[in-house]
Amino acid sequence: MALITGTEILAPASEHGFAVPALNLSDYGMLMAAFEVCEELKSPLMVALGPKDGNWIGPDFIPAVLSRAARSSVPTVLHWDHGNDLGEVVRAIRLGYTSVMIDASLQPFETNIEITSRVVEIAHAAGVSVEGELGTIGKTEGADEGGTDDILYTVPAEAKEFAERTGIDSLAIAIGTRHGIYPKTLIPELKLGLLDEIDAVVGIPLVLHGGSDNPDTEIRDACTRGINKVNISSDVKKAFYRGLREVLQDEKLLDPRLIVPAGMEAAKELVRHKIDLFGSAGTTHHYS
Repeated sequence: MALITGTEILAPASEHGFAVPALNLSDYGMLMAAFEVCEELKSPLMVALGPKDGNWIGPDFIPAVLSRAARSSVPTVLHWDHGNDLGEVVRAIRLGYTSVMIDASLQPFETNIEITSRVVEIAHAAGVSVEGELGTIGKTEGADEGGTDDILYTVPAEAKEFAERTGIDSLAIAIGTRHGIYPKTLIPELKLGLLDEIDAVVGIPLVLHGGSDNPDTEIRDACTRGINKVNISSDVKKAFYRGLREVLQDEKLLDPRLIVPAGMEAAKELVRHKIDLFGSAGTTHHYS
């Protein structure tokens, strides 16, 4: 299938009450694992790359994503995650991304609106959907995607105004998650009541960042109460590299055909679990 936009992939999720997995896949093995599981379970897929992963892996990776999506049986989006500025967004559009995020959440409210509105103007002219962010999720040590030490929770009335004034297609909100893997001393907790308040006044799909390492019950509840896209980065990478570490204990192994599949199988198990939580299995018929 050809790539579709973020708007096109999230509309059925919003209508039917599930969340699309948005997986940060900065390795070819991870990419293949995600596609194979989504095809197996008939789940849509958003392949996400942000500035750090995207700049490290380079633009030559993108044709491989586009090629794999073109022969896939599931609807797919290529999403630029946590874009810093308009220049990054324009570059992503030129590379073939069909969805972009502009993250000006650390800016004052009016500045966030100004920056996001400009990105919407440019991206929509190119037929590309836009995700904005209001409120800022927390961060853990070593998390690449940023955040703040203390979560800046999204205010429902501001979320409504922000969505209406910017014209964004989806909104990332802060309701209690953090980027990265949580230390044992920190117990994550989602404010599901706040999610209900935001969902009641915002008429576009809502996005949950920092979806790794949160309690399964909270994530499952969030995906039935207005969250239509969940970003997963740390969890899938942790699983993939755990699989590699296990097989690499045999120092005689040199052939990637005998090494990489171990990481892929571990990543597949993780992605299956997330798809079950998000309720996206068996939903591809909504995209026909």
